[in-house]
Amino acid sequence: MATAQWNGKIIASSDDTVVVEGNHYFPLESVDPAVLKPSEHTSHCPWKGNANYYSLQVDGAENANAAWYYAEPKEAAAQIKGRVAFWKGVEISA
Repeated sequence: MATAQWNGKIIASSDDTVVVEGNHYFPLESVDPAVLKPSEHTSHCPWKGNANYYSLQVDGAENANAAWYYAEPKEAAAQIKGRVAFWKGVEISA
């Protein structure tokens, strides 16, 4: 079972993560929807495609752009569609 924790709270938990480039991609339904705040930030990966971001909000604290996902990943990264990964201080235990 993999978990993602930030600011003292488990924000995601799943036994079905996909690891790509060392990052655990959690199924979106395994993430607490109350902590996700849509962000306008985007980035691009040459082989995965365009990434969109969420900021995390936990107990009044915000971690800007700390979660990302690929809404329409390129074919080479199809396995991460519908999944979210974390960084910026989010602790992953697997």
